[in-house]
Amino acid sequence: MTIRKALVTSALVIVGGLSVSGCATTGYVDERIAAVNARIDALEARVQQNADAAAAANSAAQAANSTAQANGQRIDQLTGRVDALEQRMASKSPRN
Repeated sequence: MTIRKALVTSALVIVGGLSVSGCATTGYVDERIAAVNARIDALEARVQQNADAAAAANSAAQAANSTAQANGQRIDQLTGRVDALEQRMASKSPRN
């Protein structure tokens, strides 16, 4: 019976040792979480920079669109005047 008792005790010690060594310490977990949080913070900063750049590009595009529309209106106004001038020139006889 002493051999059996020794085997049971040895098995309990081995199982206990393996179960304790498999647990992560609080310091280890905190260290890993801090590393992940640092990466998340860096990523959030890059996302914010990209959002700011996109907002600036959108604003510039809207300004360019407004300018293009204004220029289109001016061209439409000038087209009528150019057509009228061309008609007047076509109706005149050349000076030779």
